Amino acid sequence: MRTCMWVLALLLVFGFAWEVGADQNVPTERISGSAGDVLEDDPTGRLKVYVYELPNKYNKKILQKDPRCLNHMFAAEIFMHRFLLSSPVRTFNPEEADWFYTPIYTTCDLTPTGLPLPFKSPRMMRSAIQLISTNWPYWNRTEGADHFFVVPHDFGACFHYQEEKAIERGILPLLQRATLVQTFGQRNHVCLKEGSITIPPYAPPQKMQAHLIPQETPRSIFVYFRGLFYDINNDPEGGYYARGARAAVWENFKNNPLFDISTDHPTTYYEDMQRSIFCLCPLGWAPWSPRLVEAVVFGCIPVIIADDIVLPFADAIPWEEIGVFLAEENVPNLDTILTSIPPEVILRKQRLLANPSMKWAMMFPQPAQPGDAFHQILNGLARKLPHAQSVYLKGGQKILNWTAGPVGDLKPW
Repeated sequence: MRTCMWVLALLLVFGFAWEVGADQNVPTERISGSAGDVLEDDPTGRLKVYVYELPNKYNKKILQKDPRCLNHMFAAEIFMHRFLLSSPVRTFNPEEADWFYTPIYTTCDLTPTGLPLPFKSPRMMRSAIQLISTNWPYWNRTEGADHFFVVPHDFGACFHYQEEKAIERGILPLLQRATLVQTFGQRNHVCLKEGSITIPPYAPPQKMQAHLIPQETPRSIFVYFRGLFYDINNDPEGGYYARGARAAVWENFKNNPLFDISTDHPTTYYEDMQRSIFCLCPLGWAPWSPRLVEAVVFGCIPVIIADDIVLPFADAIPWEEIGVFLAEENVPNLDTILTSIPPEVILRKQRLLANPSMKWAMMFPQPAQPGDAFHQILNGLARKLPHAQSVYLKGGQKILNWTAGPVGDLKPW
């Protein structure tokens, strides 16, 4: 009887989903008078950014050594640099700059399998800051309080892929006054600095564009997920991966006909997301993954399972309106919760997701587009202006401790 109710609810939702998708011009909806309006802000004229010219060893040569960095989930640091070089907010006169940007590629040291190794990153960052503080006067005026750095690694400026080690190290001391632009977003975590701008992970826009299917295609999959459920060895006894949330999804719903879930990653992955109503976005090693970007871009309602997540551009994207939030402890009730959502609520979320402003805000396209993730970063920086007078130090005043941190981080780079 319970399964029949699920199927009935599924068919009801499909009917409404078909209605939305049957028109080539998919209806969209815009949230007025709320955070949704901010997505359309134009940062031009609201701030000026000075880009430090660093030796190529901090950026271009690193990329030349391993071009794979252009495609991994931390590539925002590379594309943000390229974007700013030709952006109308760039100024060549540092005296009129509101913000200073240091282009350093700290996540472009990859293993043979393509995973970033952050072990050199603290030394690289210290070296770059030492360079700009020695050759320009602007760092020393604020010790970085009017500077921003893109640090898109798993645990941001803590520079380690293991959470325990990242917490032990903490944010690099020299970045304590700077604004961090980072993918890592987790409330009350030592690696998330207050005042950070949380951004989406990089997902290749051209690749997603190449997999678009006709808009009239019905969404015939109720719940979709592809990814790991246990630790990296797929050993149920081998660790507490994702705080057990993913394991709970698998154990409770692996045989549920409404759930299309698997560890397989098919070639039709992007197409399948476009055929799905709900896409699960559970935490993994960190609270987020590129899956969140893909769900929004493909109009699949993200089901966010991460109790302490800080979402990208949360002051601009109305996440409560476009997504579904599920407490990790409620995963066993996921089927009941999703099938009980009224069709009109699902329809509204789909209309909001169909709004191009939602999609662009999650993407780093080349060339840049109005309202994309690049512009949302600039809008976030603009909203922090003007700087308080307290950020400017008195002559000779020092706050940051250059000798703090692990001994290994203090070695020359």
